[in-house]
Amino acid sequence: QVQLVESGGGLVQPGGSLRLSCAASGSIFGVVGMGWYRQVPEKQRELVARTTRDGFTTYGDSVKGRFTISDISRDSAENTVYLQMNSLKPEDTAVYFCNAVIYRGGTYFPDYWGQGTRVTVSS
Repeated sequence: QVQLVESGGGLVQPGGSLRLSCAASGSIFGVVGMGWYRQVPEKQRELVARTTRDGFTTYGDSVKGRFTISDISRDSAENTVYLQMNSLKPEDTAVYFCNAVIYRGGTYFPDYWGQGTRVTVSS
């Protein structure tokens, strides 16, 4: 199993910045990708940014040019990924979830999620 723990959410004014962190622990040897998604009430979870083990990144259209996902940082105990969020807007307000994709035994397992961290952009 893989455990994901997010941190770094909070309240920020429009135009401000936040950095989210996600640490993956447990059976991490098969991690091939990590990313961030966000969700607001009554809407589907949407992609914010994701990155692969090889450094290939994808961003949601609404955050391109403002958010940056780091490479996956690896050590023996944890894999960590960061999301730098700049020029925040009220519409960025959401619960942000970390996701990990595991490759094991010839199969991809995309459904590892953290508990979420809330980001509120408001004056």
